[in-house]
Amino acid sequence: MSNSSNQANPKNPTFFQTTHHGPRPGEVPKVRSKNAKVTLYKIWSYLKRQRQGLWIVMISTALTSCCALLGPFLIGKTIDKYIIPHQLNGFWLMGSGLLGIYLLGAAFTWLQQYVASGLAQNTVKEMRQDLFEKYQHLPIPFFDQRTHGELMSRTTNDLENVSNTLNQTVVQLISSVFMLVGSVVMMLSLSLWMTLITILIVPLIALITKKITKYTRQYFSEQQKSLGEVNGFVQESISGLRVIKVFGREAKSIEEFREMNERLRIVGLKAQSISGSMGPLMNAMRNLSFVLIAVIGGVFTYHDLITIGIIVSFLNYSNQFSQPINQLANQYNLLQSAIAGAERVFEVLDLESETLGNNEAETDKKISGDVLFDQVHFGYTEDAVVLKNLSFHAFPGQMIALVGPTGAGKTTIINLLTRFYDIQSGTIRIAGEDIRDFEKTFLRKQIGLVLQDAYVFSGTIRENIRYGRLHATDREVEAAARLANADSFIKKLPKGYDTELNAEGSNLSQGQKQLLTIARAVLANPSILILDEATSSVDTRTELHIQEAMKSLMKGRTSFVIAHRLSTIREADVILVINNGEIVEQGSHEELLRKNGVYSNLYNNQLTQGYVS
Repeated sequence: MSNSSNQANPKNPTFFQTTHHGPRPGEVPKVRSKNAKVTLYKIWSYLKRQRQGLWIVMISTALTSCCALLGPFLIGKTIDKYIIPHQLNGFWLMGSGLLGIYLLGAAFTWLQQYVASGLAQNTVKEMRQDLFEKYQHLPIPFFDQRTHGELMSRTTNDLENVSNTLNQTVVQLISSVFMLVGSVVMMLSLSLWMTLITILIVPLIALITKKITKYTRQYFSEQQKSLGEVNGFVQESISGLRVIKVFGREAKSIEEFREMNERLRIVGLKAQSISGSMGPLMNAMRNLSFVLIAVIGGVFTYHDLITIGIIVSFLNYSNQFSQPINQLANQYNLLQSAIAGAERVFEVLDLESETLGNNEAETDKKISGDVLFDQVHFGYTEDAVVLKNLSFHAFPGQMIALVGPTGAGKTTIINLLTRFYDIQSGTIRIAGEDIRDFEKTFLRKQIGLVLQDAYVFSGTIRENIRYGRLHATDREVEAAARLANADSFIKKLPKGYDTELNAEGSNLSQGQKQLLTIARAVLANPSILILDEATSSVDTRTELHIQEAMKSLMKGRTSFVIAHRLSTIREADVILVINNGEIVEQGSHEELLRKNGVYSNLYNNQLTQGYVS
């Protein structure tokens, strides 16, 4: 496209305001989590859809916890009743029972981990699916504000972060709750005073956790943002590698990447180092609890207040009590990373989708190609007006050519006709009806679009042509290719129409890809056809083939043709010469030459330079 990228300035934060209600994608997101509770609730809304799996995890976790809690109790009883009195028969019996309990606990642990892994994967699968679907339903202005790599980072890195955290957190949270409650109950049944001593460290752990997580959430959010920037830069650099090399910008690109990479390293180091300090601190708290129990328990035993078996049981329960607290603290810390990633995903999911209408409604209905622009006023931003009260009328079957310098507003006219953007004032009518009264899906099915950058998808040639009409038969696909002058080169390929295309069709020439996009438009059978500099990037011989294909495509259709090579629009019914968002001249090729104005000067300059024959 010739000038859309010029008009839609991705660095302008006010751009999105004129086209979409909701969060502006040009805004720099806040570093810290905006609302962790809301984000966690949204994650839970996905997780709770798998109720059966959650119940299995909860029941198996409860049984695992029961086995773990029963073990220390039986160990204490074994010491007091069988080891100290030297009752070996009872000792072997209790030992066999303990072995059975721990083996059963191991089986339940495997079950909970297996099911929890499935829960995490299914949850993230649904989030990833919703995110991709959201991308399909967001308006074009959103993508003008984002790099492809940054969007890819949300779909891959951020969601993988959520997946890894859920995989560890779901079981840990449920298990920790069971173990905490169960440990306290078991300790209270043995000794009230020893229980109070054990839980003295809880407020201290809560204070430390609160202090650390205050910083980790901030740095994890910065880390995800920096990672998105790095991914965006890498994607942009690889896509534009030829340009980088031809202008000798390798060293500059390396330097820019080094700066981004260093920023990512710094925030990553801060996030991981602060997060990593949680484990050692929690171990110190656990060891402190052990010391208190051992010392005070020894005093109690000396005065015959408790038995040695109870002290042993308490040491085990103390570990089981402090371990869930440590795990909760660590999981909460890890959760900050997932929240940071999830917020970036929900930031997109919460955007207002483009209202398209019913995709299947009136699929085969056609409208006439009568197009009227009446006093159309539009600007991508409030300060930069692109079209100024533009008016023209294209009658059914006419070929309308749009001519003018880059940035004049030619591609903007196409963007408005397809409703990629909506006008600020004026009216655009098709077949006498305001295009805002049409559902966008229906409107766009009436329009065929062939762009300057011919885009093909991975898959076979047949599948790429069928993209214009998914239910078309093989015979209709091949007929469209013949009309587009593509059949001859397709049949020369090793597998013909079943030839697999590489990424972005790199095993085809630019001209061949362009012929495929024309065949795609032929198959779609639109009422209105848009050709946006479709021959500007091919050689003269290929241009002739494409022009022949375009003539077949334009028969009986209203056509809008944007062209810098004026030789391609001599046969246009009306040529609109646009400059600074206004029509400065209009008429046929011969009429405009006789006027000896702007168009005549453009044509004569190209004739002199050999662009026109």
